[in-house]
Amino acid sequence: MILFVSGRTDVPAFYAKWFMNRYKEGFVDTRNPFYHQLVSRIEFSDVDLLFFCSKNPAPMIPYLPSFDIPAFFHVTVTPYRKDIEPNLADKKAVLESVKELSRLLGKENVVIRYDPVFLSETYDVDYHLRAFRRLTEELKGYVKTIIISFLDECKSVKRNADILGAREFTEDDYRRIGEGFSSMAAEAGMVVQTCYEERNLFEYGFYPGECLSAAQAFALTGKKFKTQTARKGGGCRCAKMCDIGDYNCCPHGCKYCYANFSPEDIAKNMARHDPNSSLLLGHIEEGDIIKIRRE
Repeated sequence: MILFVSGRTDVPAFYAKWFMNRYKEGFVDTRNPFYHQLVSRIEFSDVDLLFFCSKNPAPMIPYLPSFDIPAFFHVTVTPYRKDIEPNLADKKAVLESVKELSRLLGKENVVIRYDPVFLSETYDVDYHLRAFRRLTEELKGYVKTIIISFLDECKSVKRNADILGAREFTEDDYRRIGEGFSSMAAEAGMVVQTCYEERNLFEYGFYPGECLSAAQAFALTGKKFKTQTARKGGGCRCAKMCDIGDYNCCPHGCKYCYANFSPEDIAKNMARHDPNSSLLLGHIEEGDIIKIRRE
């Protein structure tokens, strides 16, 4: 099993101690987001790979030597300011964390996400080209892959439309970003890829790929994994994984976030967090149905 930690909230940034407690305990519980009483229990003896996704991996780094399971990291680094990402850690510090991860895990196991890309009066193509060059120059020799995605129309994007000020891409915008990002990455010994975007920009130098492919997972674990063909209409070919996060419990406050669609619930949900609980939020309740999940 591949444990995804997490696409629903930033566990490394805010809940690293909880995760380490679960690892020591030997299991972790996660509620079904659509059926509250159904709880999946994942035993770490069944976990073959830890797939972390974060905007600030620093709090998780001290725990990495304690894991006897391979780890793979996605770190999201975007160029937006406090108007869009009000509560993010200092980005220079995040880049230093990326370098430390690369030294610990190897550059093939640390991927940068420049995600999402959107255009506005403030964040135009020229702005992104300058930011992307700084990123590739800073991380030259530390990472091999940068994954790009574009802004999706989720609840947060609709609610924050006036703040984002996002405009439609023209074909020339796509061309300049595709050719510019590709050439900058190549100069730094990197590749740029997309994972099943409507515009994948292959014609402008991007590479096809997955967030975590079955081949990458096999290289890290020696085991074969199914792919998540149900995602995004069947086009996504990422290795199948199990997410243990919860929605609406990340205080980063990013205006485009699909996982924080109810801002008024974030503080309330975070107050329910107990680092000693088997669940990220709250505790096991009377009437809960706990099922051992295995792949």
